[in-house]
Amino acid sequence: MTIRISKTRTFKELQQDFNTLFPFLKIEFFKRGHAIEEGSNAQKMLRANQLLEFTGHVKEEGLLEIQPSMTVADFEQTLLNRFGLATQVFRKSGNLWLETTMTDQWSLKQQNEHGREISSPAENTTQSATPDFELSRGED
Repeated sequence: MTIRISKTRTFKELQQDFNTLFPFLKIEFFKRGHAIEEGSNAQKMLRANQLLEFTGHVKEEGLLEIQPSMTVADFEQTLLNRFGLATQVFRKSGNLWLETTMTDQWSLKQQNEHGREISSPAENTTQSATPDFELSRGED
């Protein structure tokens, strides 16, 4: 799985590419990086509709190879170290998006699966195969 990092792309395009791979995760971009298991300041978030070239943050262009087994920390550090993009991964939790700061050592796949589990409606497993009563009781 690859995402093309290019100065002519917007942050929104990168977010969409990532979200296609991991539908229960999203990424946001910031002016500054953060340490592992540390959150990012929302006031430093970059606008999604900006072209990467206008932020002055892109070190290089190229393809980012994403493995589902990568940890969130490795993914975020790769984007920062190789491309100069300060990124934070968020996981869907019902109707909310939570920063994955406490679970940065989980793989992207594990994060996505956990997001799926906690965001999907619970299946009703208590339904009985037979009705509680019968409407057509014997009419002698």
